[in-house]
Amino acid sequence: MRLLNKSKVMNAVKGNNLEKSNQKIGLLRLLAACVYEFLILIALWMATAWLFITLFGDATHNYKRLFLQLVLWLVAAAYFVWCWIKSGQTLATQAWKIKLVNSAGTTLSVRQAVGRYVFASVSTLIFGLGFFWAIVDKDHCFLHDRLLKSRFISVK
Repeated sequence: MRLLNKSKVMNAVKGNNLEKSNQKIGLLRLLAACVYEFLILIALWMATAWLFITLFGDATHNYKRLFLQLVLWLVAAAYFVWCWIKSGQTLATQAWKIKLVNSAGTTLSVRQAVGRYVFASVSTLIFGLGFFWAIVDKDHCFLHDRLLKSRFISVK
């Protein structure tokens, strides 16, 4: 009898955590996490550019410039994809207690994470259109999240 009561309590606790974790993320909170994310990216890009220039020299002309841009894009991809598949949280989303999950409520697969990064990159190239989508979306999802059926949830 005691075991049955304990399992009911555990199920109730799990249910409450699930309800709280499915709360909609506010637009201002999402924007604040984006600002934090951008600051982290600047630091990551500066360290990468320093290493690149130390190894290859001046990168302001021709193929070296394009190669540096590709390296910066790939470093950012590695950071985001690794964070999304490992825990669903980057450093910025950890600070704001936000987690990225797929439609099943689990962390993204490698394919989903790479797809999200590519779609987000394209969105950035078209003046952030996919990011501004969150303003009109009822759940404040970015366009690439809506297309890939991923979403941010609140975590404790």
